[in-house]
Amino acid sequence: MKKKISPRPWLFPRPVLLLTTRDASGKDNLITISWAGVACTNPPMISVALRKSRQSHAAICATKEFVANLPTAKQQGQVELCGTRSGRDIDKFAATGFGKAPSTMVAAPLVSQCPINLECQVRHLVPLGSHDLFVAEVVWTHVHHLLLREDGELNDQELDCLAWGEGEFLRVLKRAKQPARRLHSL
Repeated sequence: MKKKISPRPWLFPRPVLLLTTRDASGKDNLITISWAGVACTNPPMISVALRKSRQSHAAICATKEFVANLPTAKQQGQVELCGTRSGRDIDKFAATGFGKAPSTMVAAPLVSQCPINLECQVRHLVPLGSHDLFVAEVVWTHVHHLLLREDGELNDQELDCLAWGEGEFLRVLKRAKQPARRLHSL
C-alpha cells in the first residue's frame, strides 16, 4: 500500500559532481553537488541546481562558467569534505589534495584526479525558489584515455563513479541483467 506524503523531489540515484569555479577575483573553489543532470544532446548541455547562499553560486553568476568534474568512489572522503565545508572558510583544493589542471575554454580549473571533466558555459539561469537552475553548454570534454573504447566512445564499465541516495553515497557499478534497448529520448 502506498501512503500520500507532501511533494518531494525524490529521484534516485543522483550523480555526484565536483563543480570547480573561479570567481571574478580569481579565487578557485570546489563544491559537491548531486542536483544535476543531462539537459540536451545537441548542443551538449547539463543542468545543475545550487542554493543562492553557496559561494559557488555567486562565482557562477559572475563568470557564467564552471567545470563539472566526475569523481570516483575512491575519492569519497574528499568529495564529502567539499560538500560539507565552505570555501569561505578553507581552501578545498589544499584540504583535499586535489590538483588543478588548466581548462581549455573556461577560467575555472579542472580537478586533475577526476577521470572526466566537462567545461561548461552557462546559457540559462532559472530562479526556482530555494535553488537556482544553471543550464550550461558543455564546451570542452576531458576524459582519461583508459575510459575510451577503440571507437572513441566511453567505456563506462571502467568508471567507478559516485551517486547520492537519500543521505548516503552510492557506488554505480552494477549492470542490469537485461541489456537496455536504445531509449527514444536519448
